[in-house]
Amino acid sequence: MANIRPFTAILPKPELAPRICELPYDVVSIEEARKIAESNPFSFFRVSRPEIEFPQNTNPYSPEVYERGKANFLKMLENKWLFRDSKPNFYIYRLIWKDHVQTGIVALASCQDYIDNVIKKHELTQPEKEDDRMRHIEIMNAQTGIVFLVYRASKSIDEFIKTETEKPPFVDFVAPDGIRHTSWIVSEPEQIRLLELEFGKIESLYIADGHHRAAAAVRIFKKRNGEGNTAGFLSAIFADHQVKILPYNRLLLDTNGLSEEKLFKELSKSFSIAPANSPVPDKKGVVCFYFNKRWYRLEFKPEIAASGDPVERLDVSLLQRFVLKPIFGINDPRADKRVVYIGGIRGTSELEKMVDSGKGACAFSMYPTSIEDIMKISDAGKIMPPKSTWFEPKLRDAMFIHML
Repeated sequence: MANIRPFTAILPKPELAPRICELPYDVVSIEEARKIAESNPFSFFRVSRPEIEFPQNTNPYSPEVYERGKANFLKMLENKWLFRDSKPNFYIYRLIWKDHVQTGIVALASCQDYIDNVIKKHELTQPEKEDDRMRHIEIMNAQTGIVFLVYRASKSIDEFIKTETEKPPFVDFVAPDGIRHTSWIVSEPEQIRLLELEFGKIESLYIADGHHRAAAAVRIFKKRNGEGNTAGFLSAIFADHQVKILPYNRLLLDTNGLSEEKLFKELSKSFSIAPANSPVPDKKGVVCFYFNKRWYRLEFKPEIAASGDPVERLDVSLLQRFVLKPIFGINDPRADKRVVYIGGIRGTSELEKMVDSGKGACAFSMYPTSIEDIMKISDAGKIMPPKSTWFEPKLRDAMFIHML
């Protein structure tokens, strides 16, 4: 069963939160982060991506870059732009994007639960990315990035959140991308105990986003033998019905030398093909294909989509197995530079623009992977293919920070 703990958070000064809080370090490029922060001394990119304050050819993993991030973090604390809460609390975090609302609990998830597989994973981590996050956490002596966890919904937790969010919030602002971020502090002892008990009834938590942050935190927990506050990692925990997943679309840079006639002949072996009324697939098992300024609706043939394996049933797996590998020669989807992954937040218009400009040869618009698929795959101890999901909206760094 899941163990969560309250913690004494570092929080942004409410009136400065719109200028401090930023997107996660790994969803923006160095150029984007530099542009966002250039006229904003409060920007948390100066902590999470301190290489923006160095010349463009600077190695982002050099010691002086991490030390600059630490210096900037300490400056924010000294100037009281960020401040330490008065005692260990839980927090509530709500994000509103267009018509989507998601509200969850911010807490420390248990490193031991991660080790014991109470907290389940669906993604392979890369050692160099783990090393980077580990160095960042150790030098800051803080976890500044939130791990996004999901649980199968609990009626009692839903009701608790509904009641608490009727109260005045602590922080409430709309970010430049139009996403509204709101937080509440849960401080009463009986409320804290209630949440601990209710999460103690939940069998598993699932990492939706932040596998490298979680893995790095667990490595530090082991390295320090659980000393200080290393036994938990900073998490925002949402019920499964709260989350929104967008597709990860595929752009191919060439057609592997195939003519249009040969390409469609090969595609017809796996799909029923028809002109598309929309560039967005209408259900699982359907992919939309953009080629020569036209969209086509491709539906996998029933015998192809009938696998009992939860990973092999995913549309992204079927596309790789029956299309990208045999037709386009994409044998390693993690390393082949001829396939470009484009998050669904950019929309299908981005695919059209890339193909029409000649930067790509064709594109596949995918149906989103479901949260239920993710949980089933995690329960089975399996790994999802690369670039299977894009969670939106993104949690903001510096809404909550955990000091070690």
